[in-house]
Amino acid sequence: MRPAAIFELIHKEFIQLFRDKKNRPLLVIVPLLQLLIFGYVVNYDVKNVRIALCDQAKTKESRAVVDAFLGSKIFFVTYQGENCTRADELVITGKADLAFHIGPNFSEMILKGQSAPLQVIVDGTMSNMASLRIATVWSIIASTNRKLLKEFYGTEQSSIPIEGRLRTWYNPNLESQYFFVPGIVAFVIMLLSLLLTSMAIIKERETGTLEQLLVTPLTPSELIIGKTVPYALIALLQMVGVTAFAVYWFELPLMGSLTILFLAVLIFLLSTLALGLFISTISATRQQAMMSTFFFILPFFMLSGFVFPIANMPFAVRLLTYLNPLRYMLTVIRGIFLKGVGLDALWGELTAMVVIGIALFTAAVKRFRKRLD
Repeated sequence: MRPAAIFELIHKEFIQLFRDKKNRPLLVIVPLLQLLIFGYVVNYDVKNVRIALCDQAKTKESRAVVDAFLGSKIFFVTYQGENCTRADELVITGKADLAFHIGPNFSEMILKGQSAPLQVIVDGTMSNMASLRIATVWSIIASTNRKLLKEFYGTEQSSIPIEGRLRTWYNPNLESQYFFVPGIVAFVIMLLSLLLTSMAIIKERETGTLEQLLVTPLTPSELIIGKTVPYALIALLQMVGVTAFAVYWFELPLMGSLTILFLAVLIFLLSTLALGLFISTISATRQQAMMSTFFFILPFFMLSGFVFPIANMPFAVRLLTYLNPLRYMLTVIRGIFLKGVGLDALWGELTAMVVIGIALFTAAVKRFRKRLD
């Protein structure tokens, strides 16, 4: 074994690795950016919990309950009024995490020494966070009860002033697979379509067949469509397979419309295929395309709300999540599977994915034409 020869080979590999300017940010800047982003994202703290408050009593005692929750700095009100149906609708559409129902005779029952019911509706689609939020709610109710007992009676009573009545919607037993499996369906579709499409142009260039395609009468737009449609069809077939497996193997309830699910996947694929095509146009080799793909996949995964709630992220990071099509797809697919909601509740997410998809596809087409020129 010749150490000098090995040293020269190592020296050559380092020169070759850093000679390509596209490799430098992937090796140095990307890991630091991911560490910075993930350091703020990865946490299970209970904060920024959205509540819809239906207070039909509007008394000193009901306000004491509201103040107890808002004073914790964990909860903030997205709706406050006397319409309990409206409060429940916000939980259904995903605009509130909890709904509180305070009945009109709430204070009357407390003053009589009886237990007044406080109904709490919990969105159970995020089972991991729902259990933590429930524990926090019970803690605040217990603290409020001690305060009311001391204020009104001064001694221990046989009954507590507030009786929390909990109802967990969409996932009553808080089973984790109800939360993770729909997200995995969306993530698998994104992962496979992104990986396959990012290699589309690279393979043609490396095998020398791209030049043959360029001398044909095909326009750049026709060439791009022809390269992406096969992967779109493969992704749709994969969606059918993983959805059937989720429903029949994991016994995941599919409460909504298959037609809306199919439409949502088509819109979602517009974003993932366009991003994969864009990566293919900015990469010179398969290795670069693979590294670039995983650079996008990790932030997409972490900033989607798949595992860690977006509400817990810093404001600047939350802004980045609005550029993530997986964020919207997770809301759509969980809404269809677990809540059975329709287009009236999901139109905002679908519109956002359409805008992102058109922007990415336009950028990919322009980049591809620039490479051809």
